[in-house]
Parts: sequence; structure tokens; C-alpha cells
Amino acid sequence: MNWQQQAEQRKEELLTELQSLVQINSVLDESTMTEEVPFGNGPLEALNWMLDQGKAQNMATKNLANKVGYIEMGEGEEMVGILCHVDVVPAGSDWKHEPFGAVIEDGKLFGRGAIDDKGPTMAAWLAMKMVKDSGVKLDRRVRMIIGSDEETGFRCVDHYFANDEMPTLGFAPDADFPIINAEKGIAVLEFNQEGTSNDEQLISFKAGHRTNMVPDFAEAVLKDAPESTEMIFQAFLANAKLVGEYKVDGDQVIISVKGKSAHAMEPNIGINAAVKLAQFLNTVLTTEHAKQFANFVVTAFANETRGKALQLNFNDEISGDTTLNAGVVSYTPQAGGKVEVSMRYSVSYPYDEKIAAVQPVIDALGFSLEVTENSTPHYVDEKEELIQKLSKVYERNTGEKAELLSIGGGTYARELKNGVAFGMLFPGEPDIAHQADEFVVIENLVKAAAIYADAIVELATK
Repeated sequence: MNWQQQAEQRKEELLTELQSLVQINSVLDESTMTEEVPFGNGPLEALNWMLDQGKAQNMATKNLANKVGYIEMGEGEEMVGILCHVDVVPAGSDWKHEPFGAVIEDGKLFGRGAIDDKGPTMAAWLAMKMVKDSGVKLDRRVRMIIGSDEETGFRCVDHYFANDEMPTLGFAPDADFPIINAEKGIAVLEFNQEGTSNDEQLISFKAGHRTNMVPDFAEAVLKDAPESTEMIFQAFLANAKLVGEYKVDGDQVIISVKGKSAHAMEPNIGINAAVKLAQFLNTVLTTEHAKQFANFVVTAFANETRGKALQLNFNDEISGDTTLNAGVVSYTPQAGGKVEVSMRYSVSYPYDEKIAAVQPVIDALGFSLEVTENSTPHYVDEKEELIQKLSKVYERNTGEKAELLSIGGGTYARELKNGVAFGMLFPGEPDIAHQADEFVVIENLVKAAAIYADAIVELATK
């Protein structure tokens, strides 16, 4: 079966459907969250939109508590799972294209979610339709499991696996080709400043939306700022090659810095606005409590993202460096400082030992640590049927060797007993997930749909 040719013939169908999905703002919306709408209106709208596509194809569909759903085709006791998500991170700032406009330009479709994960989801969906329409006999059912809370805690798939069937084997089209068989552990570390204060030069500090994004904007409000502060700030911006703003508002000043957003799995790709602003504040603050906050941010995160200053650094051959992203940072004198960090730790990381080692370091800096979330690493052996079959699929469709990879990102594959991340970024493509002007290359979208169709047949045939 020439899946590439079929995918090319159905390209307009693929793009039209992807545009419709990208145009749904499916960011977690706490303002519209209820018991019936667990993650807000947008994520539920996107989930229901996908389920409607399944119904239109006369496939079996199910909505589980408006958190997660699935579309299923075929028969058999065993099942191939394709785990996708339709929620997205906030748009952030500095877009040249409308974040939810789904504009097509220069062979690319732009929009939040275009590559993470709405584009890959629609490539996999077209693949399911092509396989169904081909009449190829399958020995295993094929179920697309669609989550709506992947970016904010996996509560969707947690609900699914607590209430429904575990796939025999499967993949998540939410990362890179060839095959990702190792995913780092992901822990959310919350560093809280000890003690409070009533009278501080720093009135407030805020930066970041999510721990899994490098914050691209940070703002601080100060009082009692000497006249020289603005001159020092402008010199800081020039030296650091940053863009920022200094505004006088009565007896207060508002200082802001722009950074560059990126996915937390590799913070070095971005520019952390929270850390940059803290670096400046650490040179001008004079009151003790506020200066302690700025000093902590600078000491822990200003010089590198591998956790060395906090004794959290670790590297292994399977998955590389442990990384730390200070994603949400805040301060008021009354509440103290809080730094919420996404730590992506290596597969063989000595977790308990490292968490114990950080305690005396942060005690000396006036902070405490609470681990609010922890998802352990995921690894699938290369001898498994899943790896062997996907390797054949990738190699015959690309002519390239199916190298096994590890990532710092967390995909739904880690929720499967036998699952990997499989595409859809091709080798050499830039990873612009969670960044401004996120896009998917249309040629590669079509190519991925063909690969996924081949993979469905391979995995669903014993």
C-alpha cells in the first residue's frame, strides 16, 4: 500500500481539519472549570470536536467524564493505542501570526498546538481513516486515546487508565522521530522562602505561566528606588542584550524584562525572564527579605540549568543531563518568594539521594522544598515487539536508520506499560513547541500521516 501517495491525495482534508482544531483555544481555563467541565471550556470543546470526527467516520467513540475520550476501529482482544492530546500551553507573547489563527504561509501552518500536539494528532487521525478506508484486515483494535490535560498534569489519562483498558502496545505522536524509548522523570519542585516581612523595597515579583515553559516575561514593582536605578537598569539591559521597560507610577516603579519562551525539557533554548530580572534586582535591592529572594533565584538558576548549584545535577548515557526550569516565580513581602521548577531527571537518577542533598543547600539560602509532583522515568527495551516493528516502519518509509532516542519531555507514552513516543518531528527539524510562532511543516505533516498509517497496520497485525 502506498500510504504516502494516499496522504498526498488527502492533504487538503488534513489541513482543513487541523485548522479547525488549532482555531479552538484549548488552554486550561480555570475561570470556566466546573465538575462537569473539569479543565475549562476550551479543552472540552477540542475533545468533543475530535470525538465528533470519530462519530462521522462511524467509529466507536467514548467520552470519559469530559476529561478524556477515545475513537476506536477494528476488532480483536488486543489493542493498539495511539495517545494524543488536544490541550495546549498558553500562547505567551511576541507572536507574528495569530496564535489561534491557523494561518498557512510558506509551507507551514502556524498556531499554538500546531506541533504540540494538534498537528501530530491530526496526522495520526488521517492515518486511521486511510487504514479504515483501505480495507486492510487488522488483528488488533486501534484506539486513539485523546487527552485534554496533558500540559497541566496528565489528569486526563490518569482518569482513563483508572477506568478503562490498557493498550497491548502503543505510541504517542508527540515528540521526535525515529523512536523515543526513554523519557526522563519529571518532578515539580516548589521552593518556598522561609519567613515573611511587612516592609520591603520589592513590593511584588511575578513571572511565568507554567512550569513546563521558560517564562518570557517578568515584572517587578519597587518602592523607594533611588533615581540612579533607571540608569543602572538601562545599562543592565544593554549589557545583557535584553529588552525591558522602566515605568514610574507615583512613588513606585514598575520594571519588566522580556525573555524567550521554550519547552522546559531544554531551558537553554529559551531566555528566562524571571532569572534575568532577578539578576538585576540582586544588584539594587537593599532590604533583607527581598534581597534574599533575588539572591536565591540568581544562585540557583542564573549560571546554568543543570542543577549544579543545588546539588541536583546528574547525567547518564541513556538520557543525558538532568535539567531544571524555573517556570513560575513570584514574591510579595507577605507571602515570601516561591519558585516552581520543572526538573527533568535522568533515567538512572538517584532520586532520594539527590532530594536529600539539596536540603542543606537551600536551608542556607533561606528556602524550603516541597515536591508537588513526580512522574518517574520511562524506558522500553529495544528487543520489544513495539520497537522492532516501529523500527521497520521508520526505515522503510525514510531510508534512514531508526535510532533510539531519549528526551526530557514527558509524553503519554510513559503512561503505557509498553509504549514509546514516535514522531512527529523529523531529525534536523527545530523544536518550536511552547515557543512563539509555533508551526508545523506541511510536507512533514503529510509524511508523518503516511508513516503512522504504515505503523498502525504493522502494530495491529500479528
